[in-house]
Amino acid sequence: MTENSPTPRYRHGEPCWADVQTRDVDAAKAFYAAVFGWTFKDLPTPDGRSYAKAFVGEDLVATVAPQNPHQEAQGTHAQWNIYFAAEDAAGLAEDVPHAGGSAQFGPEEVGDTGVMVFVDPPGGGTTGVWQSGTHTGTGRYNQPGALSWTELLTPEPQAAVGFFQQLFGHEVTEYPQDDGGTYSTLMVNGAEVAGIVAAEAPARWQIYFGVSDVADAVRKAAAAGADVLIAPESDEDDAPGATATLKDPQGGVFSLLEV
Repeated sequence: MTENSPTPRYRHGEPCWADVQTRDVDAAKAFYAAVFGWTFKDLPTPDGRSYAKAFVGEDLVATVAPQNPHQEAQGTHAQWNIYFAAEDAAGLAEDVPHAGGSAQFGPEEVGDTGVMVFVDPPGGGTTGVWQSGTHTGTGRYNQPGALSWTELLTPEPQAAVGFFQQLFGHEVTEYPQDDGGTYSTLMVNGAEVAGIVAAEAPARWQIYFGVSDVADAVRKAAAAGADVLIAPESDEDDAPGATATLKDPQGGVFSLLEV
């Protein structure tokens, strides 16, 4: 990621954006405002509903969007999506089958903001791809209230690693785990940008947002109606790197990372 301008620009293969699709945009806004202090700007959708841009200060950090009609009909819970920056989203989509995955949606031009694609790596874990136009991605990264990390939990971790290597050219570092497995990190220009780890199906992305105090953020989230799925590991919650995992009142799962 380059930060030599007021708006960060993300390199090919770096996570650059996250958004949530939810049944009730207003309720989600109230919840995430309570947890992260986000402020919002509402904008119309083509079908007459609205979505909300979320800000920390003056920096755009996420979007809260309504579910599509299929998701509503299926009663799908809220879902956080992660997007990786791409130099050529359409060209990348053409390469997806050769990497062992499948293209799920797009490429679609989103006005002048960019081009969007959704792909599935082998084993699952739908992944957004974003070719930037006027919208380059989150205005803050690894800061309180902003996207700070993401990891793919998948039953086919090695196949997923190969998929991302082929599409984005990621380098990989592997860390042995106590259970005999491996935690792999995808790297861009020598920097770790995302993780991949073995987990039971269905595959899913775990998205982390930064907070200055993970214990305080968990208390705020619980008071606003969240379920605490994984509490901070110890009472020493002020240590950098402490994490917790929550489910928002509409079922959207996300994690906190103390930064």
